[in-house]
Amino acid sequence: MCTTQEDIRYDFEEDSKDGKKTLKPNPNIDGGWAWMIVLSSFLVHILIMGSQMALGILNMEWLEEFSQSRGLTAWVSSLSMGITLIVGPFIGLFINTCGCRKTAIIGGILNALGWVLSAYASNVHYLFITFGVTAGVGSGMVYLPAVVMVGQYFQKRRALAQGLSTTGTGFGTFLMTVLLKYLCKEFGWRNAMFIQGAVSLNLCVCGALMRPIYSKKDANEKGVERNNSEDDHAKALFQSAKPLNSNGVLHEEPEKKEGPANDKVLVNVQVMDSRSQTRRGKNLYALCILKRVSQLTVTIKRGFGTWYSSYFGAASLFTNRVFVAFVFWALFAYSNFVIPFIHLPEIVKQYNLSALNDAFPLTSIIAIVHIFGKVILGILSDLPCISTWNVFLTANFTLVICILILPLMHTYISLAVVCALIGFSSGYFSLMPVVTEDLVGIKQLANAYGIIICANGISALLGPPFAGWIYDITKKYDFSFYICGLLYMVGIIFLFIQPCIQKKQSEDKLTENTIV
Repeated sequence: MCTTQEDIRYDFEEDSKDGKKTLKPNPNIDGGWAWMIVLSSFLVHILIMGSQMALGILNMEWLEEFSQSRGLTAWVSSLSMGITLIVGPFIGLFINTCGCRKTAIIGGILNALGWVLSAYASNVHYLFITFGVTAGVGSGMVYLPAVVMVGQYFQKRRALAQGLSTTGTGFGTFLMTVLLKYLCKEFGWRNAMFIQGAVSLNLCVCGALMRPIYSKKDANEKGVERNNSEDDHAKALFQSAKPLNSNGVLHEEPEKKEGPANDKVLVNVQVMDSRSQTRRGKNLYALCILKRVSQLTVTIKRGFGTWYSSYFGAASLFTNRVFVAFVFWALFAYSNFVIPFIHLPEIVKQYNLSALNDAFPLTSIIAIVHIFGKVILGILSDLPCISTWNVFLTANFTLVICILILPLMHTYISLAVVCALIGFSSGYFSLMPVVTEDLVGIKQLANAYGIIICANGISALLGPPFAGWIYDITKKYDFSFYICGLLYMVGIIFLFIQPCIQKKQSEDKLTENTIV
């Protein structure tokens, strides 16, 4: 994360004829290993987001097993989904310190541990800790690096790459739903969670594929540093062995003399030499440990300094007004995508459309079209004549209009059309990392996107209960869509006007400087 954008995108190549250095595009940008990163991110979305979308299967098993209220039991899956996103800013600290690969591997182990420990749950509160917190934090440690690495490896096809990788959520929803249904039916929910924990260890493989991208300049510097370290180590060994040779020379004369006394002296000298060698070996080993600890301390300080300055320093992300508007929008965005999944079954039942909905569920229409929406919006955003920002705002306006008019639809066909539009327009999720990178740059992507998904996590955690609370007061589902949609509209308008205000202020400052 400390590598500059120029170092990432290009390598310096020396011309053999005139000795000049020319810029050569890095072959792994927009090609080569970049597509392995997309595959890794795709699998991460299947294993994490797909599993979380399929938690309704386990939720029914937990209700039957523990005999708790629906509200209390639902908090298990809500905690897991919410914490996955809310821990984003703190995962940015791990990425700055350890890198994306190590962070993802540790997260994969933690996520699998959460699944396995949850298999031994004795009550719902136990699941809050093991599944909600442990598995949730582990998921967050894999999810954010998967998004950041795609942004690092792509420049011209960023939107398409993000769109392809995030389609794993849709595929994972279908795959994990079928898998969990089968495992719960054949082995019971406890063994199903244990097996799913083993499956989740594949997140470590996905993390191992997240190879850091280096330029030749960085590789050469690392090679020189490694050679210097090996030379120092060899010199240290030579110095530790040198006194032994001198001792051997000093005691050559007693070896020539015969007699038991001289033999005892020789034995004592050898014992002293072996003890001295052992002592020097221990000292050298201790010095190596101290060196490693010192390097680790410096790395942690540097990573923490970058992370702290991003949030609270002079170059804080919050000094960017457009980014602040982006965060404000994210606080209302995610819940508007989740609420239809929660209330649509009840709306269908209210309008006596259950038979048609059972044949082809409206939520399935949203999920299927959502996959195509991500890819198509990504392709459109990569076109040189179209702005990613405009595509992003258009998709948001389309989604909020659909949320507001959905309660007015009383037939299955009209509901299906609106749900298809919701699925397509919500494909803007694949553009969020691209828009974030355009606002703050590649160096700040991990920290900035961590804040964005944290706001999304708060929206996902509080949005559905808020919608349920509105229904408890009004006894109508319509108001849940209206109020949440209006709040979402406020966020979109704020996001729309803030760049215009900032552009106007920049033009005014430029005019004043020109007059002066």
